[in-house]
Amino acid sequence: MKIIEKRKISFAISLIIIAIGLVMTMINGINLGIDFTGGTLLEIDLHQAVEVVEVREIIDQYDKSASINFIGEERELVQIRTTSDFNSEDRAEIFTKFKEKYELPENQPERSQQFGPSIGKEIRNKALLSILIAAVGMLIYISYRFEFRFGLAAVIALIHDVSIVLSVYAIFRIPINGSFVAAILTIVGYSINDTIVVFDRIRENLRFIKKSNYAQVANDSVNQTVSRSINTSVTTLVTIAALYVLGVQQIRDFALPLMAGVLAGTYSSIFIASPLWVMFKEKQNKTSYKTKTEMN
Repeated sequence: MKIIEKRKISFAISLIIIAIGLVMTMINGINLGIDFTGGTLLEIDLHQAVEVVEVREIIDQYDKSASINFIGEERELVQIRTTSDFNSEDRAEIFTKFKEKYELPENQPERSQQFGPSIGKEIRNKALLSILIAAVGMLIYISYRFEFRFGLAAVIALIHDVSIVLSVYAIFRIPINGSFVAAILTIVGYSINDTIVVFDRIRENLRFIKKSNYAQVANDSVNQTVSRSINTSVTTLVTIAALYVLGVQQIRDFALPLMAGVLAGTYSSIFIASPLWVMFKEKQNKTSYKTKTEMN
């Protein structure tokens, strides 16, 4: 598999996805979830176990981005969080629809209130600062253990993974909430793993292959580790997918960006990081050759 020779295609695919995400962000903005915007909270005792899809049939008429969760093992008490600030009349209207459908004896919900955002600018800034510190720390560590160009390629691949996940959320208008922030920080730590494995194999192969043929070294190294990378990612995705299918809404909000991040991380470790390292090394060789020529 000649990854390096086809790097323009892999770079183009990533750039197109990120570009579409940027365009969608400029047109529609970022779809911020409840944790960022605040909204309305309703808790209704339905006196029977129902499926989420039944509750969503009603609430989607008012807010399609609403979060729905069941409280307790019997799944009779449903908690609804919306991004819209509904006044008392709107909340009463929503409750009336549930009362009519499920023949509820109560005249008002168990709980009804408006709430502010739980995540403010300070938390968002701290999350961005954490990502920045992690990126700088990885650059320093990888540069020390390998070399600076390895570190630079790894950090760019890391930024690529986060950008891809953000672009996917922008394109499909998926709400961004607190679980998303936690997932992004997890992706930052996870996605570097496959890249380090490939880079370690490149370092080993440099001892046996002509050092000037960096493309061959990178291709051989990727081919030797690709099955390991794919197998690791598949087993991880199976676990996360199970959490997404069987988990409650908060778990799904955390699992969805993780799945996107694992896919983006696997792709970048194979098709982005190694080709970037080859580009940096080839540029270094050209600069060194040009300098020697001028000196002679």
